[in-house]
Amino acid sequence: MTEAAARRTPGTPCWVSLIVHSLCATQEFYADLFGWEFVPGPDQLGPYVRALIDGKEVAGIGQLPPDRHLPVAWTTYLATDDADVTAETIRSCGGTVGVGPLDAADAGRMAIVSDPSGAVFGIWQAAAHVGTALAGAPGTPVWNELVTSETSTVAKFYQAVFGFEPEAVVSADFDYQTLHLGGRPVASLHGVGRALPRDRGPHWMTYFEVADTDEAAARVVDLGGHVLQPPREGSSGRVATVADPEGAVFTIVRSADR
Repeated sequence: MTEAAARRTPGTPCWVSLIVHSLCATQEFYADLFGWEFVPGPDQLGPYVRALIDGKEVAGIGQLPPDRHLPVAWTTYLATDDADVTAETIRSCGGTVGVGPLDAADAGRMAIVSDPSGAVFGIWQAAAHVGTALAGAPGTPVWNELVTSETSTVAKFYQAVFGFEPEAVVSADFDYQTLHLGGRPVASLHGVGRALPRDRGPHWMTYFEVADTDEAAARVVDLGGHVLQPPREGSSGRVATVADPEGAVFTIVRSADR
């Protein structure tokens, strides 16, 4: 395991967060699944905690107001040096700014946005809080992937906003692009056509590292969650797609190099 870089290149996934109806119950689920501990975080948008592994921040969980009935989903945040400028660029490239930009106390400045296909993500301008502080350990976010109907159009949006260098997988039946920054892969786009879930639409998927995919998937069920795609071998390792008790979908993976 390694400490994540303190300051990310703009466009690099730097944080993941989840806004739920029951903060206490959700903390219990992820504490049991990933061994997370929690400390309070900025509460401008309501009660919010940061998840820790070995004292290092790896994710955030907040609570929805009682009268809000929004879909519960993990949100990927991409780094920016200027949230206001990036928000304006997103608008000019056909995206939407739903929340912000606004300050999160002294932690940084953020906005919740969506790309032209409707996939929601966040942008984060770091100040005191630089984002995920640990990489490679079980329970840490290890990859972020946009699941969409097709990649060619939306790739142009992310390339224009963040300067990504897309690399397409050449295949007649596989629509996949890896996004690079400075020659390093940082995220991916996966076009699934009609297999895109109708109840979710295009969305960013967070992958969390686990020590054993099969054991973790079984534990999800024991804790009241669901297995949506059972453990299987993938290009990055053994993976399974699961949902927590409130329906937030994520992927667990035992990396091939572990």
